[in-house]
Amino acid sequence: MFNIIGADGKQYGPVSADQIHQWIREGRANGATQVQPVGGAEWKPIAAVPEFADVLASTATPPRMTPPVAGAPNRASNKLAAGLCGILLGGLGVHKFILGYNGTGGLMLGVTVGGFILGFLTCGVTFLAISAMHIIGLIEGIIYLTKSDEEFVRIYVDGRKEWF
Repeated sequence: MFNIIGADGKQYGPVSADQIHQWIREGRANGATQVQPVGGAEWKPIAAVPEFADVLASTATPPRMTPPVAGAPNRASNKLAAGLCGILLGGLGVHKFILGYNGTGGLMLGVTVGGFILGFLTCGVTFLAISAMHIIGLIEGIIYLTKSDEEFVRIYVDGRKEWF
């Protein structure tokens, strides 16, 4: 059994070696496609795995490759903006809006603005809520910037993880 990285960049599996043989014959996978034995730690190109040598040799025609779409945005392009806004403007939820988490961003903005307004009426008690929002934004900004691009996309773009 293997895990495999599809042409869309997503991880699939576990799938059987027979299934991967079929995908190679159909042109959906090739020698450069990355696979990982289930339980293994290292990703390898299919060409480096002996179980697939026979089917790779029997495929005479090269697999269909789709060229990248011109002008396609980098899926991690918002990482830097979200990270810096989380650190600098965390309490306002700007980093959440950048990532498309409008509900969560609105919540952070509402708590900060509401806490500021109510802070004058409650002699500063609600300033704790404002501080909490800024600390959350700071922590999230640092987390965003310390993730690799692939990990950031997997967790925050594809996985839609809204908090920490």
